[in-house]
Amino acid sequence: MSLFPSTRRTFISRGTRLLAASGLACSSHRVFARNHADEFANHPNESIRRARTLALSILKPTPKQLEHGLELHRSSLVFDAYGFSPRCAMDGDRLRQAIEANASSMELQDLREDMMMTRCVESDVERKEFEQAWEAAGVTCIFQNAGEEGQDPMRLIKRLARFTYLTDHLSDFIVKAATPADIEKAHAAGKRCLYLTGNGVPLTQAWVSVPDELRYVRIFFQLGIRMMHMTYNRRNMIGDGCAEPANAGLSDFGRSVVTELNRVGVIADTAHSGWQTSLETAQVSSKPMVASHSACADLHRHIRGKPDAVIKAIADTGGYVGIACIPSFLGGDGDIRVMLNHLEHITKKYGSEHAAIGTDVSYTSRNASAEAKKVGSSPRTRTAFRSLWPPGSLVPKPQASMSMSWTNWPLFTVGMVLRGMKDDAIRQIIGGNVMRVAKAALAK
Repeated sequence: MSLFPSTRRTFISRGTRLLAASGLACSSHRVFARNHADEFANHPNESIRRARTLALSILKPTPKQLEHGLELHRSSLVFDAYGFSPRCAMDGDRLRQAIEANASSMELQDLREDMMMTRCVESDVERKEFEQAWEAAGVTCIFQNAGEEGQDPMRLIKRLARFTYLTDHLSDFIVKAATPADIEKAHAAGKRCLYLTGNGVPLTQAWVSVPDELRYVRIFFQLGIRMMHMTYNRRNMIGDGCAEPANAGLSDFGRSVVTELNRVGVIADTAHSGWQTSLETAQVSSKPMVASHSACADLHRHIRGKPDAVIKAIADTGGYVGIACIPSFLGGDGDIRVMLNHLEHITKKYGSEHAAIGTDVSYTSRNASAEAKKVGSSPRTRTAFRSLWPPGSLVPKPQASMSMSWTNWPLFTVGMVLRGMKDDAIRQIIGGNVMRVAKAALAK
């Protein structure tokens, strides 16, 4: 369901001109704005409706502010700086059968991921959920997490294959973009698209030579990857992740990685990197680099945020910091208002050209819980090394999370209108800055 179907937009435009001629436009537009506010809040999908209702109760926009924000959002190219395409419900019967056949934990993980990422290709019900979430969010493109966290090329290629499969089969609705021009083309055609990021730099770890070790960077670039994590939470051969207490920064090899990413045309992403690693990546990079889904540590000290010194260094490269919709990263109530505080902090100190929104969240099909009940309980396994967060780093806040649901993207724009941000600045934050950096990365 589009926020503004084209036929209705035409009617509204003509009607407003006629009302203006008769001197009735002002009062009639207020009536329309109130009606549209009601329509927006009463989405037929109950998950989307609940999230919108909660966020609206927090923001409390006037009908005029809501109308302006929604129209600004609808008319803009909206680019999630780091996120996830809407997730499908898995086939519970199929997963249960795999468990009964004694599938390994890795097989089960791969099967779950595959179904969550691609089942909308096979299921009409899931495709409807998938498309409805995209339409409600009003997002043109997602910088899509398309690589399992790590360095092993065979591990990194799994999600890349799944999203290539998705876009190959649903190309009438969603496409895989290889260049920013592809994103602009999709926006003009009313389609959605994915721009792919790998959650690690592909390394064979044979350590024959630096060029040999980095040869897969170009291969993954050729496969469509346009951004790579320097580290995940933990230390690797490139540098320290955000959860390492040593905060040791980039290695010599890590400096070579930044140089190679710049050369090939891949954006260096320090979202999960330690503060010193992030700072030194910015100092080494000759092209704009980013922290795609992070927060402002000077507002709330958290390992996944970035202090002002790091934000400034990123801004000095021409890059941006994307604010994530994760309550624990944001502090306080951790809701949509607090997320807007983090955006405002960057824009006031470093300019709107260095802020973005990298949600790090996704919409999940309403059918997911029913399918999960078919599976029953799965055996417990050890926590993956990459997910060994320090105690207290992730505190569940369901209401706060709901206020920043992925389908509430239009209300992120409305929230910035309420903060008094100019339309041009808002357009930069909701997509323009990601597009600018994407173009700069490919520039020779």
